[in-house]
Amino acid sequence: MRDFKVIGLMSGSSLDGVDIAYVNFSHDNKKWFFQIVEAGNVPYSEYWKEQLISAFNKDKEELKELDKEYGKYLGTITKKFIMKYDMEPKLIASHGHTIFHRPEEGFTLQIGDGQEIANATGIMTINDFRTEDVEKGGQGAPLVPIGDRHLFAEYPICLNIGGIANVSYEADNQRIAYDICIANQLLNYLAGKLGYDYDNNGNFAKQGKINQELLNILNENPYYNQEAPKSLGREFFENVQHKIIDNSILSVNDLLATATEHIVFQIVNATNNLEATKMLITGGGAKNQYLIERIRDLSKHEIIIPETMIIDYKEALIFAFLAALKLEGKINVLSSVTGASSDSSSGKIWNPK
Repeated sequence: MRDFKVIGLMSGSSLDGVDIAYVNFSHDNKKWFFQIVEAGNVPYSEYWKEQLISAFNKDKEELKELDKEYGKYLGTITKKFIMKYDMEPKLIASHGHTIFHRPEEGFTLQIGDGQEIANATGIMTINDFRTEDVEKGGQGAPLVPIGDRHLFAEYPICLNIGGIANVSYEADNQRIAYDICIANQLLNYLAGKLGYDYDNNGNFAKQGKINQELLNILNENPYYNQEAPKSLGREFFENVQHKIIDNSILSVNDLLATATEHIVFQIVNATNNLEATKMLITGGGAKNQYLIERIRDLSKHEIIIPETMIIDYKEALIFAFLAALKLEGKINVLSSVTGASSDSSSGKIWNPK
């Protein structure tokens, strides 16, 4: 049985910091096993929040500089994490932070220079897991479904509610997955209007009233009727929802109630056509009690909320898994999910200099 000790780094669109997971994978030629040995979150400073938010509007040269600076930052925090727990990882996997995601234009960008991470830590690093798939005509997302298939097979449906909500399941011996809707990006933006990073337990949303007119406007976007494969980026929030929300005269609590109901509606709409079964929910949204309560009210599935370690670090875990697969030369991106011309063993390998 082969062992792989890998650190996975994940930065999501909700900007709550960098998730770091040290994972021990093993494989017996039939099945993969994993253990999250240690994990933690490094919250972003105001400086890094501002840099990552404003990166959307930076020019090419500024992005190059930020790519290197952010890579050094990721390397520095990873090295501290390794030293704190006296670890000996063989490999680092970095998702990076998504600045642009425009697969329809053949373009996606996750910053965080892999060479800088490798140099700072002295450990082989794999990053840029999306580009190869996009170059093959795919969406470059979601990438987590390969982990759902191999590491969470006991759950027929895997739903992740992060900055974006996405779903993954098997159909006709193929993995199907896609982005459902913007989730915490929208809720966190609204909570920010009240001076909070997020709506804790959905308490503000619960106090608000759902506005049917706004709910209809949010639900009528053509994206929701598109067939998979499909994926979303920050562009959708910036170009579509941001304007709708900012033009509303509703109270923030009512906006939160309506936005939450919109997310619930889209999740239920995307999953209730599947045979009733167990649905695993992870990501920050799994801790939003009001959101989960509403999903339970309307979903026909048995909702499973796992232990906190899996809720918080499933994506970091699975990007670590993608790197282990890449190192083995195995498929880690599924064309059935992304719509690419073929499966990929994706990611760029960087050795320390």
